[in-house]
Amino acid sequence: MFQLLLAIIYLSFISLGLPDSLLGSAWPSIYRQFDVPVSYAGIVSVIIAAGTIISSLQSDRMTKKLGAGKVTAFSVAATAIALFGFSVSDSFAVMCLWAIPYGLGAGGVDAALNNYVALHYPSRHMSWLHCMWGVGASVGPYIMGYALTSGSGWHMGYRYISLLQIVLTAALFLSLPLWKTRSLENENAAGVPTAHLTLKHIIRIPGACSVMTAFFCYCALEATAGLWASSYLVLNRGIDAKTAAAFASLFYIGITVGRAVSGFLTLKFHDTQMIRLGQGLILLGIVLLLLPGRTACLAGLITVGLGCAPVYPCIIHSTPEHFGADRSQALIGVQMASAYTGTCIMPPLFGLIANHISVAWYPLYLLVILAVMIFMHERLVKETAGK
Repeated sequence: MFQLLLAIIYLSFISLGLPDSLLGSAWPSIYRQFDVPVSYAGIVSVIIAAGTIISSLQSDRMTKKLGAGKVTAFSVAATAIALFGFSVSDSFAVMCLWAIPYGLGAGGVDAALNNYVALHYPSRHMSWLHCMWGVGASVGPYIMGYALTSGSGWHMGYRYISLLQIVLTAALFLSLPLWKTRSLENENAAGVPTAHLTLKHIIRIPGACSVMTAFFCYCALEATAGLWASSYLVLNRGIDAKTAAAFASLFYIGITVGRAVSGFLTLKFHDTQMIRLGQGLILLGIVLLLLPGRTACLAGLITVGLGCAPVYPCIIHSTPEHFGADRSQALIGVQMASAYTGTCIMPPLFGLIANHISVAWYPLYLLVILAVMIFMHERLVKETAGK
């Protein structure tokens, strides 16, 4: 029965990825229909990110009250309803309103599922599950593309994904009896209910600020690397836009393939070793990006993607080991909030650098973020040693 639940969790991770890339795929059609500037996509993204940060910070409270299964089911239901709302939106303002429940649902399910897997399954499943997220994020644009090319319009693209989410919601509610706990979610080892940890309490825990900063840096690096890869290749290396776009996609392919491979490597290496391996590959990739020639750029982007692959899932999976099972949900919640904050802040910051200084700073910007991430992760390991 536990393996049946694992299969449902795998489907949930694919479902998590499906809508993440829809806005970018549909926006060229949406902004023209709503007659708004193309830059307004950023407004929708910020609303979604704000919702995910809020729900991530509340995940510990909600999970202790309802349990991981119900939080996941209700969160997926919220995203399904929000996506259906997108599909019937007739104005930009209405779409912004539906972005609120979408963000709240996405953050809730992300934190709850990651903590449940970290507590109950080996590290290899965390890597493979995040690989499945990449599969979902890759399939989403194809579904939207089908809707657009078939003449159904972007509304139907969102509706197709909404229907898939509704089916998953039904499966999650039916699976609630399977959400058994091997370790404690609502009680500690002594059988005493664990108290909800506020942000004020969390930041006082040794290693908490370090892991939050490390996670902020990782997600900032991944988001910046993916967003600005094409611009760097076109504006600094003189590569044509079509070729640059193809090269940039290799970064995401590297992450997805890397996570599939990482699952097998975790059979031999523990989480900290996998994170260090990933950081080393990212460093190698950045060095290759600094070298002249298309081949070096191509190899650099793939290598950075491969390096990113094990970092996110292994930081998450190592959280119970560093902080204890009774505090892992609270810590994973703040890690998710840090992740979304890094994703929101650091890519636009590089945009200012590219605009006012030069896009050539792209590899060096990634290098600085990587250096801070490495320092904070090593600090985390020392602060939590022996726990």
